[in-house]
Parts: sequence; structure tokens; C-alpha cells
Amino acid sequence: MTDFSDAISVATSGMKAQASRLRHVSENIANTDTPGYRRKAITFEELVTQGRTTGAVETGPLRLDQTELKRVYDPSHPLADDTGHYNGSNVNLLIEIADAREAQRSYEANLKMFDQVRQMSSALNDLLRR
Repeated sequence: MTDFSDAISVATSGMKAQASRLRHVSENIANTDTPGYRRKAITFEELVTQGRTTGAVETGPLRLDQTELKRVYDPSHPLADDTGHYNGSNVNLLIEIADAREAQRSYEANLKMFDQVRQMSSALNDLLRR
């Protein structure tokens, strides 16, 4: 039964990691028009237990995108400098939407794997009880 537990752990870790990624993508989308906001990005790291890789993942450190902030011309904005410009955000909605779709599909794939393993485990338990 340990193989089933390992498979469920891998699927669960994938769902948790993609849920975290989706949270950061949502924050980025919500702050598209926030002056000075830098896009957040996370990486995934494979878990290693007792010197062996498990296939499970966890989120790595949060990184702020260091690409240049968009300069916005609006002389009436309270943050505008002498030239009428202020620093906007570096969030690209097209990238965020693509990241959200990828995270959602990966989450769904892990959920499907979780469900399949659960069904196989249940079927095996039913066979062993007979």
C-alpha cells in the first residue's frame, strides 16, 4: 500500500504547489494597475527524503520580477514626477492569463491522478476483503 500512499503524496504536493502559483498569479492580475508593483513568481523544487527524490514538489522562494517598471504618463497622478511620468507595474496580463491556465490544468491533472489512485486503492481493498 505504500506505493498508493506515495502516489497520493505526489499528487497532493502538485495540487498544493499549483494552488500557491494560482494565488500569486491572482495577486499579480489584481495589481496590474498598482504603481510600483513588481510581478511575483514562484519556482517549484523537488522534495528529497532520505537522500532520494520522491517525485513530490514544493514551492521554492518567492521572487519579484526585476524587469523594468512601465513608465506611465499622467501629469495629474499624485506620484507623477516633473515630466508627468510615474512607475507603473511590470505585470503583463497575457503572461498572467497563460500562467493561470497552465496552473489550472496542472492542478486538474494532479486531481485526476489523486482520484485514480484512490479508486485503485479502494478496488484493491475490496478484492482483499473477499
